[in-house]
Amino acid sequence: MQTGMQAMQSELEKLKSQSTQVTQKIERIEHKENSVETNQEGSKRNMVFFRGGFAHSSQHRNGLVFQSDVVPAGVQDQPDKNAWYFGAGFDWNLTRDAWGLAPKTSVLAELMIEYKEFSSHVKGNALANMPTQLVGGAQNPHSVTVSQLSIYAAPKIKFMEGSRLRPWIIPAGFGMHIISPPGESASFFIPGVVFGGGLEYRVWKDFYAGIDARYHITGGKKDGIDVDGVTAGGYLGIGF
Repeated sequence: MQTGMQAMQSELEKLKSQSTQVTQKIERIEHKENSVETNQEGSKRNMVFFRGGFAHSSQHRNGLVFQSDVVPAGVQDQPDKNAWYFGAGFDWNLTRDAWGLAPKTSVLAELMIEYKEFSSHVKGNALANMPTQLVGGAQNPHSVTVSQLSIYAAPKIKFMEGSRLRPWIIPAGFGMHIISPPGESASFFIPGVVFGGGLEYRVWKDFYAGIDARYHITGGKKDGIDVDGVTAGGYLGIGF
């Protein structure tokens, strides 16, 4: 009888031990799955983003159909130096450790398009009339929208890989600016360089919010037009 009881207790202890081992294995598997899910959040290498904010030009714009030295007849109005802008772009991740040179430092290729509007109510000069009349004042009723479309390609360096909060810089990038209306010599395209910096925060999963500021320089006037200036605003991004 005693021998039977001891055998039964031994079996119970064995079952209890096996049950504990199974429970521990399940806990390890669940912990591993949770860790994988946590690491996957915000781990997308690329991003699409949408920007908007304030822009300021270093000089007033002139052009063929508003303030013009070529056609001095008419109202000769000028747009404001300040503007609003919106745009969108992509970040393609090239490396997460700067090719082994800097841990937790990502290098990305940014491609972006941006639209600025300085004014939609600039009074046109004589060329803005239909038909053109070489007179001014009330005889020039048409307004001119002064805008600019810019396309950028630039390297972007993001720091603190793996963190929810990440600062970044653009050391130097290429920008092509397309102005409307054209300049007095009918110029549309103005190349330049862009520098920038910003800060972004991973809000939830692969959704981001950030702020940035950029300085755009073109190396002086091109055909009498200087589009150097700054932009500052915010953006929303989605990782993919």
